Amino acid sequence: MPPALLVDLDALDLGAVVAGPEEIRKRNPHRHELELLHGVSHYDPEAGVIVGWFDAREDQFWVRGHIPGRPLLPGVLMIEAAAQLCSYYYKDQHPDVPFFGFAGLKDVRFRATVEPGQRLHLLGRKKVFKPRRASFDVQGVVDGRLAFEGVVIGMRV
Repeated sequence: MPPALLVDLDALDLGAVVAGPEEIRKRNPHRHELELLHGVSHYDPEAGVIVGWFDAREDQFWVRGHIPGRPLLPGVLMIEAAAQLCSYYYKDQHPDVPFFGFAGLKDVRFRATVEPGQRLHLLGRKKVFKPRRASFDVQGVVDGRLAFEGVVIGMRV
């Protein structure tokens, strides 16, 4: 049985745009094909929670080769999108830090597929938040189903 969601998505306006691509680029250095955080719909640093999204589209680089005839968003890209969500949170709270990098993962499980045309909602909740490192519980939700869960660890670089 999957765990409870980190955030009650029914209580949020998932169509809200707290941060779009331009705002995200001010905090995250990812560009071009590796801009995997497409927007932030909810951000509450006092509660330690952030929600964003990734839109899986037919024209993205992974569609052609993973898997021909039935394209599935690779799990590693789901996790990278969640890591970018966490990076946005960290950099918003520590704007002086030049780069906050991916340092590790724990307890990752994949539970549902994501296909072109679907929106993957990304949920993050702060666990450890120190000046040099942070960790976040993360989840991905597609069409109301838990697609993945785990812990993302980041480090000031």
